[in-house]
Amino acid sequence: MQRRLLIKAALTAASITVLGASAAFAENTVLKIGFVGVTSGPAAAWGISNQRSMEARAAWINETGGYTIGDTTYDIEIVSFDDQKDPKRAIAGMEKMAQEGIHYVVGPNVDDGAAAVRPVAESNGIMYFPYAFPKSLYQAPASNAVLGMVANYQSGPAIYKYLMAEKGVKTVAFIAANESDPLSQRDGGVEAATALGMEVVSSNVTYQVDTTDFTPVLTPIMRTQPDLLVLSGVSPANAPQLIRSARELGFQGVISTETAQDAGVLTEGAGDLANGFISVGGASTPELASPMMNEFVKRYTDMFGEYNDESNTKVYALEYILETLKADPSAIDDVNAFQAKMDTFEAPNPYMNGDAKLRYVGMSSFGQKRQVAVPLVVNVYQDGQFETLFVAEVD
Repeated sequence: MQRRLLIKAALTAASITVLGASAAFAENTVLKIGFVGVTSGPAAAWGISNQRSMEARAAWINETGGYTIGDTTYDIEIVSFDDQKDPKRAIAGMEKMAQEGIHYVVGPNVDDGAAAVRPVAESNGIMYFPYAFPKSLYQAPASNAVLGMVANYQSGPAIYKYLMAEKGVKTVAFIAANESDPLSQRDGGVEAATALGMEVVSSNVTYQVDTTDFTPVLTPIMRTQPDLLVLSGVSPANAPQLIRSARELGFQGVISTETAQDAGVLTEGAGDLANGFISVGGASTPELASPMMNEFVKRYTDMFGEYNDESNTKVYALEYILETLKADPSAIDDVNAFQAKMDTFEAPNPYMNGDAKLRYVGMSSFGQKRQVAVPLVVNVYQDGQFETLFVAEVD
């Protein structure tokens, strides 16, 4: 289903006469930004975090008068499409964006969806910001995709190094859903762990995403007695089930993943059994968060009744799009201009304290700047909430 959000700046009381006479008010031009991602099913939390982040930020912008790019002030309209984690639906969603003349889209959330929409995006002049990790999306000759978060092949080694140094971890086992995203992340994890000198004791166990009893799946892994169990590419819905089953089977080691998770879902599904679970968090911590980030969290919570830590990362995509357009207004209808500006673009990061900058990175991983610069925040779940384990950066 397609959803739209367009919240206009509120009329002040002074604008309306006591007699109720109407006056003509100039309306801002509307700039549509798209979202194509998963907002239903087991992975819904990933896309919902995207959509809500965009909607909350758009509402804030519009409420405070709009966003000025060049000589024009825009109200921001978010056009959303639930791809249901289905590549065919993702293609339909991106085609819908093209039909509406939208040139900037956030999503999709998973590998196969992000790969599927590439031809549509490139042939229709659309820049898109996936949360998917295949390097082929961001390496030349690909040009229109920008990675919206830290990839597993960037976060995985950082987590493994930390656990080797701080926890004495030497052996590791991997388990993944039998889908392209998790399997790809598993393979990347195995490669990274091996390169760091860890012993991989199990990496061939998979499961179906609709599995409800993980005990038979995990039992062979438990026999290998790994120091670390990695839940490769695990969805927020499956994570607590896997954690609960592993702990009930007596596993005492560390459990981690390179995907973002939802503390509320972990609390509901695994409770205290999830204590110590390590995952990639949102790109902020209380120490890093600026007053603007704190205001965003408040507005998001007021708007939706809850907050997802992952939105500390998801808030950035819309900001990068708008700030880059402001840096070169001709890019509004010309993604080639947007791509050219990416190489030198730099702006203050409004969501972090200090002198942090918005800039594009990715040269080390992709050979071109096709990734937004956000902090790598690694969290540990403890008693119903995430705590910061460590913070790092990628280039």
